[in-house]
Amino acid sequence: MSIKEQMQMMGVAARDAATAINKATTAQKNDALEAIADAIVTDRDDLMLENEKDLSAARANGITDAMLDRLTFNEIRFNTMIDGLRQVAALNDPVGEIDDMSYRPSGIQVGRMRVPLGVIGVIYESRPNVTIDAASLCLKSGNATILRGGSEAIHSNRALTLCIQTGLKSAQLPENVVQLVPMTDRAAVGELITMKRHVDVIVPRGGISLTERIANEATIPVIKHLDGVCHVYIDDEADRQMATDIAFNAKCNRYAVCNAMETLLVASGVASDVLPDLARMYVGEEVELRGCDETAKILSNVCEVGPATEEDWSTEYVAPVLSIKIVADIDEAIDHINTFGSKHTDTIVTESYSNGRRFLREVDSSSVMVNASPRFSDGFEFGLGAEIGISTDKLHARGPVGLEGLTSQKYVVLGTGQVRQ
Repeated sequence: MSIKEQMQMMGVAARDAATAINKATTAQKNDALEAIADAIVTDRDDLMLENEKDLSAARANGITDAMLDRLTFNEIRFNTMIDGLRQVAALNDPVGEIDDMSYRPSGIQVGRMRVPLGVIGVIYESRPNVTIDAASLCLKSGNATILRGGSEAIHSNRALTLCIQTGLKSAQLPENVVQLVPMTDRAAVGELITMKRHVDVIVPRGGISLTERIANEATIPVIKHLDGVCHVYIDDEADRQMATDIAFNAKCNRYAVCNAMETLLVASGVASDVLPDLARMYVGEEVELRGCDETAKILSNVCEVGPATEEDWSTEYVAPVLSIKIVADIDEAIDHINTFGSKHTDTIVTESYSNGRRFLREVDSSSVMVNASPRFSDGFEFGLGAEIGISTDKLHARGPVGLEGLTSQKYVVLGTGQVRQ
């Protein structure tokens, strides 16, 4: 059987499963989520063995440290998957919610009901925990999903999918509500993103090359972000200790994530006070610093600072590399972010209420923060249980995409026999 035929069969099965999951009760969906969490607890040792198969192959293939980090299971990530499933189970079910009901002069009531999107294709790289995030959110929001993980995580993803299907079966839901593409051939991706009859939306999660390919080639709507060029701006009215803590965490908490800071902006009035201590902390973590001319002058006695080019301002390093720019004020900071940022997540550190409000209003990003690390830009941290991805587009969802982002709305009308005159 050809790849095209296999993918078409998966599409048909997913469409049938979408009809079934749309009819499922909230209790059934929650039971399935809890059962999946229990299966992961029970099968933890087997999951670790399957993950080690992927890690061994990845090391042999010379995979980067950043990709290896994303691929690795550990105790924290196991617990995060389990907690995420149970948190999604505890969330309100959006399917069937009706809001904005109002009476019209004719006597009819008009409102909107939240409904599933249908079948969601999720294409991702490296991180096997995405298998659980995507499955849990699609399931709770009443959607069927076809998952296509990266070839480097195939053993981990297959093992997790078995846990998912065990949970679905225990809740008397079709196992095809969640399907994993079994082949690693890239041709399967080409089929998935063009199956308009069977798939309603595509969500890519991975590097910029993957996302660009899908955005360019898909004939189905795509929820996406291309890269995460995130900023922290230290305002001239910032608390110094708070600024240091946030700027350090934003870069050094984890490097291989899309919500890590890539450019630090510092108001000129506080740069000489803030930067030397921060630079020592970064150097202690072996972070390479690239800065503007003024940055290099301030840090000349502390560490070596490579010159930053215009390309650096728009680069997502996903590595221990940081660009630093000294700006005159909040106006220049906002202008820089809106010019070079990727509309992902940006933070201001300030004690000024008016500057904080300006930053929130004028920075055109999907998540904008005051006095908090951009590392919080995450569905789990936002209380969504998990996220299927982050969207930097403005339609149809924006920011971390949780249950609501995986639904749409339709108008509903309640009448008592009215006819239009």
